[in-house]
Amino acid sequence: GIFVLGLPYALLHSGYSGLFLIIVAAVLCCYTGKILIACLYEENEDGQLIRVRDTYEDIANACCKKLFPRLGGIVVNVTQMMELIMTCILYLVVSGNLLSHSFPSIPVTEKTWSVIAFVTLLPCVFIKTLKIVSKLSQLCSLVHFIIILVVMTYCLTQTHRWSWAKFRLSIEFEDFLVSVGVIIFSYTSQVFLPTLEGNMKNPEEFRCMLNWTHFFACVLKSAFALSTFLTWGEETKEVVTDNLPSFLQALVNLCLLTKALLSYPLPFFAATEIAFACISRGNHPHYRSPLFALSVRGSLLLLTLLMAVFVPHFALLMGLTGSVTGAAMTFLLPSLFHLKLKWKKLTFLEKCADISVFILGFLCSLAGIFCSIKGLLEIFG
Repeated sequence: GIFVLGLPYALLHSGYSGLFLIIVAAVLCCYTGKILIACLYEENEDGQLIRVRDTYEDIANACCKKLFPRLGGIVVNVTQMMELIMTCILYLVVSGNLLSHSFPSIPVTEKTWSVIAFVTLLPCVFIKTLKIVSKLSQLCSLVHFIIILVVMTYCLTQTHRWSWAKFRLSIEFEDFLVSVGVIIFSYTSQVFLPTLEGNMKNPEEFRCMLNWTHFFACVLKSAFALSTFLTWGEETKEVVTDNLPSFLQALVNLCLLTKALLSYPLPFFAATEIAFACISRGNHPHYRSPLFALSVRGSLLLLTLLMAVFVPHFALLMGLTGSVTGAAMTFLLPSLFHLKLKWKKLTFLEKCADISVFILGFLCSLAGIFCSIKGLLEIFG
């Protein structure tokens, strides 16, 4: 995702430990993805694994069914919706920013550019199946690889500037926390995994798929972050494409804009599916009406635009929200649910692993909240 473009900046503030974090984050996110999917299954009388749950919400309800049957599902749905809507808004904000930088001669504000980008996303209200989203996501991945290829090719032409002396040995705690957030959340995908696994032709290959995707993501991110940081060193900017010479920057910005717009449908589709699931549970009489479905999608689409345009300091607010929802969905809840549902069948080492991941997620969440609130206080203070 777009977080990858912030990895070189994360290395600037984390030094050698940043490279180690890229590997550790891949291992942890791969692990929590596996244990989350494991919570969808139970053994039958013959010892065979049967998928008895379909969604993240079902897992949460199963964990809370004795005391509060619906509470777990409500918490998960609210958390998922917040994260997905925030992600959609981020893509609109990024699109406005990229358009304003790509066409600086046109006297139009970033917010107006965000509205223009929003117009191109209006067809999202007609997306009904994951197949369409998957096609758009494939195009998004292709554009992403083009961006990585262009940046890395340029960096390889600058190898004469490379020096390992650019890596920092001493790091500041707050800067390190920011780096941890960028690196960890560049891997997060747990929100989509239950739906993804449920739509696979061969679900038994899920674990293998997760291993390989995280392995290749780790290799690609490490190579990208390392080559770009060695090229620009202390001059590395928050979004590394801003370091490129002007003739390449315009091309990459347009690719990034395309990527942002193609990335939007996936979280938007996931958010609408959650909304429809909640509405259908209440036996809404108009749920199956095409006009009603269109109005729900349209309302969510409009909500993302209004927040992108009218909410001040959205980036910091998103950081605060992401620190809670991102850490919860990626580390806290998968490990907690796995311990709750599989406690009797887990080995001692597996229990220790889940508890360690839970503690790590809690600390990451606290650190992110601390940094985001401090940033907000500095602005409003």
